[in-house]
Amino acid sequence: MASPPTTSAPFSVNGKTAIITGAGSGIGLCFAELLLSKNCNVVIADLSLRPEAQSLVSKYSDASESPRAVFVKTDVREWSALQRMFDETLRLFGDFDILCPGAGIYEPHWSNFWHPPGHPEARDPADGGRYALVDINITHPIRATQLALSYWLHPRPVSVTRGDGKTATVTPAKASPLNPKRVVHISSVAGQSPSLANPMYIASKHAISGFTRCLGPLEPATGIRVNAVAPGVIKTPLWTEHPEKMVYTEGEDDQGWVDPSEVATAMLRLLEDEVLGLGAVLEVGKGNTRVVTAFNDPGPNRDPKKGLVPKHVVKGLENVFGWLAEDGWGRPKL
Repeated sequence: MASPPTTSAPFSVNGKTAIITGAGSGIGLCFAELLLSKNCNVVIADLSLRPEAQSLVSKYSDASESPRAVFVKTDVREWSALQRMFDETLRLFGDFDILCPGAGIYEPHWSNFWHPPGHPEARDPADGGRYALVDINITHPIRATQLALSYWLHPRPVSVTRGDGKTATVTPAKASPLNPKRVVHISSVAGQSPSLANPMYIASKHAISGFTRCLGPLEPATGIRVNAVAPGVIKTPLWTEHPEKMVYTEGEDDQGWVDPSEVATAMLRLLEDEVLGLGAVLEVGKGNTRVVTAFNDPGPNRDPKKGLVPKHVVKGLENVFGWLAEDGWGRPKL
């Protein structure tokens, strides 16, 4: 077996194609907008588009122009939907170079450790055998990464629909250090810190950071780089449109918010910066980005003004003990 190349080609998003799940809003949408501004096609895979996302897709909808934005309705909990997402991308663009499995949820009441399956506020059924949060935050990014590696390492001929409506058969080039590919995950500062208030979310982000680091050694041999960002408290609808979460951040003068554009910029660095490979995880606070080391890391800055932790975490604890006191907590009602 031939030894892998000792050098790799530089990576630029210019002229590439990216798939971003969850880009109908929030960080993913901001990342999509940044990539499009750099002449990178974007496939937005989500259940729906917020108005600002719809405007972005409309702006870049011309099939005869580059870059192009396309919306592919996708329920990331369904593996068949993830498969269709890749197949549709290949049909439209012939290849893809970047995957961001960015769809995620922040322990909502409807899939929450403290609202067990069968709880009146939960959508996880008592006999469902799964948690929606785990499906979205852990299983989906793992499976999407697995599928991307399969397409990149074992490409097959695909039928591409061109801008003029005609079709052509092409075979994408195999990923290699001279034909590099990229995966960028969205972990969280929660992947470094415990919190009684959000144990499933915390566990999911520890999982993503760990998963990312495990795949770091792929890059020298295959050209496939797997990295992650670990944002702090981001001002997106995931927070601002949920009053039960905003109680953690009351008093905006004291709560530092990270702008999603800071996260998108860090994600672009993970794609293009030659020194940020091998499973690097970038923590993104307010006006500050740093590499999180796998061992002996000092952890996030606890000053709420730095945008890495919510100011009123204790309010989450009050909720937890209130829920635990409910009669019959944890057992579905017969």
